[in-house]
Amino acid sequence: MAEIILVTGGARSGKSTFAEKLALKLGNGRAAYIATAQIFDTEMARRVEIHKSRRFNNWANYEAPFDADKIFPTVTENVILFDCVTMYLTNWLLTKNLDDEKLFNEFEIFIEKLIAAAEKSCATVIFVSNEVGAGIVPENKLARIFRDLAGLANQKIAAHAEKVFLVIAGLAVDIKKIAERI
Repeated sequence: MAEIILVTGGARSGKSTFAEKLALKLGNGRAAYIATAQIFDTEMARRVEIHKSRRFNNWANYEAPFDADKIFPTVTENVILFDCVTMYLTNWLLTKNLDDEKLFNEFEIFIEKLIAAAEKSCATVIFVSNEVGAGIVPENKLARIFRDLAGLANQKIAAHAEKVFLVIAGLAVDIKKIAERI
């Protein structure tokens, strides 16, 4: 069974850079990268280029804005970096009817499918995800649902993870190691 690691933090906290370094360290200089972003404008294209510029030939790159669970069985590297859960969730959420009473049930299936695929792989899987619950309550329905689902996704992945790193100002702390167990 795979080892799962969650790396979370706020925007521009350094979580992706930390996760990339950790992946290469654990993979002895080689890792797979599952990218979930979709490019719709020049600003997003620049963000993707910044991420790509940090990766060289020691990365096997996969693009999976949807159905990422199907990628895991095809990866041969022993470390997989999944960047990022919240972008993947966004892609999924924007295909849904926000008024559907089954939305949260569908989300449960969606996130469990992703976790199950990671667990079935023979790799160490590092999930990167934004911590979005520390701010104010958003003013619109889509943003509130996104915040709720992102928080639930992080909790579910953390429950399956051996390590959970919180990154702030480029510094990572394994919060699972110091978490209170009840």
